[in-house]
Amino acid sequence: MSNPLPPPGAELPHFVSEAPFDPAQEPGGPDAGMGRAGQLRLIWTRFKRHRIALISAVFLVLMYGSLLITEFLAPYRLDSRDLDTIYAPPQRVHLFHEGSFIGPFVYGRTMRLDMTDLKRVYTDDPADVQRLRFFCRGEPYEFWGLVAAERHLFCPAQGGQFNLLGTDRLGRDVFSRILYGARISLTIGLLGTIVSFTLGIVIGGIAGYRGGWFDHLMQRSIEVIQSIPSIPLWMTLAAIIPLSWSPILVYLGITVILGMLDWTGQARAVRSKLFSLREEDYVLAAELMGARPPRIIGRHLIPGFMSHLIASASLSVPGMILGETALTFLGLGLRPPITSWGILMTEVRGINIVALYPWLLWPMAPVVLVILAFNFLGDGLRDAADPYH
Repeated sequence: MSNPLPPPGAELPHFVSEAPFDPAQEPGGPDAGMGRAGQLRLIWTRFKRHRIALISAVFLVLMYGSLLITEFLAPYRLDSRDLDTIYAPPQRVHLFHEGSFIGPFVYGRTMRLDMTDLKRVYTDDPADVQRLRFFCRGEPYEFWGLVAAERHLFCPAQGGQFNLLGTDRLGRDVFSRILYGARISLTIGLLGTIVSFTLGIVIGGIAGYRGGWFDHLMQRSIEVIQSIPSIPLWMTLAAIIPLSWSPILVYLGITVILGMLDWTGQARAVRSKLFSLREEDYVLAAELMGARPPRIIGRHLIPGFMSHLIASASLSVPGMILGETALTFLGLGLRPPITSWGILMTEVRGINIVALYPWLLWPMAPVVLVILAFNFLGDGLRDAADPYH
């Protein structure tokens, strides 16, 4: 039974604590302490709740981290050939042999020529068990072209052969070439995005803050560039690169081309944002204190929406990777001896190659996975960029 009401005129009881208020004592829970959190902590807290974006971020960190130790991860060198295993299919890794566990191994293979289909046919030999070796001494290489080494993460058995994803027309290991190609395809996406964002922030920032004739000139230039079809524009810019250039110069040239084709969208986004921010009171206060336009733009305006630019950059990198892949596949981009995922996919231009040797399509898998990871990461960063909503 509930307590009776106090008599009329009596002082009503209250349950408010009379202890001094301590701002540091906040309620517990997942958002405890967020009232005093900075912007970076708010963004990180909300980003962690986006599970797919977090997994994508970890995947991309591992991918880019692997670029530092490609020679160690790859069982073969980039230029290593074996004429006895031309167009060899992927080898299946086994753990048990005749009911006994003996660890990771592959079966040796025999090859015969099929004169009916005009192809090489490889058959596993169950009597030839080849155990894989780990942290082993294998083909010698130069780490980053500087230090001689021969240690690999895994190697085939002594005198054996192990091609996880098969071999190509020259007997080169597809898995090793995918690892080496990642260095070019992944870094060209980052460098192209840096070029694109540098141009977009500088040009869009000046146009959005100053306006006037420069803004009109920029807008008309962007409209002209965006009205040109992409492939003819790629062909025109790629034709400018001399054939006598070294592979490094070609790589840098393709990076600049990709950046120059992508800066227009970023410039317009920066311009429109600065138009809305340049009338804020803190901008006027900075002007009255004598701050110059470059400082106002770089110190006060751009940091106000930098989180959105970071999210946009994560969505721009996949476009760069696809652009390099498309240019190279069309014969307008990188050229051997440089190896990228686009160059690896030029091996399957003919439908007969796809039908006979489908494992040559494996370089498409990392392209798809990386692009999906960047898209998920961009979605997560975009949702976390404004954690107060």
